[in-house]
Amino acid sequence: MLNAAIVGLGWWGKELVRSVQHKSELIRFSRGVTLEPDEARAFAGENGLAIGVSYEDVLADPSIDAVVLATPHTRHRAQVEAAAAQGKHVYCEKPFALTKADAEAALGACRRAGVALGVGHNRRLWPSMAQLKKLVSSGELGTIMMAEGNYSHDWLAKQPADNWRSAPEETKAGGMTGMGIHLLDGFSHLVGPMRRISAISMRRTLPLPSGDTTMAFVAFENGATGSLGTTLQTAYIWRLAVYGADGWAESTSETGLAFRKAGGDVERFEFPDHNHIGMNIDSFASAALGRGRYHISDDDIIHTVAALEAVFNSAAAQGAWRDV
Repeated sequence: MLNAAIVGLGWWGKELVRSVQHKSELIRFSRGVTLEPDEARAFAGENGLAIGVSYEDVLADPSIDAVVLATPHTRHRAQVEAAAAQGKHVYCEKPFALTKADAEAALGACRRAGVALGVGHNRRLWPSMAQLKKLVSSGELGTIMMAEGNYSHDWLAKQPADNWRSAPEETKAGGMTGMGIHLLDGFSHLVGPMRRISAISMRRTLPLPSGDTTMAFVAFENGATGSLGTTLQTAYIWRLAVYGADGWAESTSETGLAFRKAGGDVERFEFPDHNHIGMNIDSFASAALGRGRYHISDDDIIHTVAALEAVFNSAAAQGAWRDV
């Protein structure tokens, strides 16, 4: 059993704990780090966590095998490197980094230290996405022509101006760090490496310097094309579709999939729900315990960050194409 500390106990840090605490046979949390301990004490008591405010104290604790980072994006590289230097396995929420250089440095530190690394791309494990991957990999859709997706919601639209997620250095290109990155990772997972990206971010209703609405076009290395959209100000939507020469398939929700073969009718499927967040953390824990490989490759971890950086760079250049 991997003994872990959760670093960052905001709403998502709590979700990460809930996904495995008293459920997983591979990992448990015993410590928590937060800059607002009073707001986390009830949750900590319910989940058996010792609460502190010092990340350094956790790293110095020999009983802690791993850290799970639910912290501001700009801190990830330094926090990952510090954990690796102390021999701690690291699970880091997405985005793993905001630049390819930082991602390579952080991952390199883990590999040199011989510690496992996991990232928060749990949507690969959604039932609908797993089935979509099977359809693409089996060749049933034929040659992949294009992909498109939209992930948007207004859950964070009214967050306080002093919240770290509102800072321009953390929330670049509107909703890309919180939402659009899931589409980029899905594109990479389903279609293959991306070669170049053109993106535009606009400020429509929210007082965010980097905008609230982003559109991007993607050219894949295999010749396929793609497009994605995300906005921080609309009702929730998720969709990711892949179009092949012989048919198309679309993830419409966590458990919903639509599928149509050329010449056929649209078929709709609803798959049983499962604990995809816990499954992702368990895959990391299994790798840390030497019982298997983490399900996302190092190359994929780096590539998704590189694509995200290309979106940032293109948006800053008013849509100019940028290499991934």
